[in-house]
Amino acid sequence: MAKSSAPSRERIVAGAADMISRRGLSATSIRDLAKHAKAPLGSTYHYFPEGKQQLVTEAVRYAGGAVARILRAELKAGPVAGVRAFLGLWRGIVVESDFRAGCPVLAVSVEEPPLDEVSPALTAAAEAFEGWERLLAESLREHGVTRDRAEGLAALIVASVEGATAMCRAKRSAQPLDQVAQQLEELIVGAIDRPA
Repeated sequence: MAKSSAPSRERIVAGAADMISRRGLSATSIRDLAKHAKAPLGSTYHYFPEGKQQLVTEAVRYAGGAVARILRAELKAGPVAGVRAFLGLWRGIVVESDFRAGCPVLAVSVEEPPLDEVSPALTAAAEAFEGWERLLAESLREHGVTRDRAEGLAALIVASVEGATAMCRAKRSAQPLDQVAQQLEELIVGAIDRPA
């Protein structure tokens, strides 16, 4: 969550991302989100006049952007280092929260949108996943992996990390992320060594 000295709007968005990562989308009301962010309910409606959907969408964008910034910085050292950092980020979140928190982007993704429309929050979640995949694929391509293989491997990395994060919460153990880390690192090294 953002520091309490952060602007009220940012604190509310960060608090919403944190709460969604812990309780999911359906189990959080706008009142709960404001309380979790230590913000007045009136401020929440002032900043997010469209209500919960607008706040959730911004929380997903916030979380997706925060992860992308970390991933972008770590990928400068190469795809193996980037994936280690990506896995380390999620491992830290689940372990430090005593397996109570996961990924808010995933939490929103698994909630059912209305059948007649795609929610803006679900669209933001798809954009976050695509952004992470794009960063990983670009790094892999920079290290000699073909475009198709890099894109496939990037999707596998994101899907594996997100799934392992959920498994960690269910099992109350970091073992799934640790196992996935080892396998992904071997796949990345193999793809770089044999890019064809």
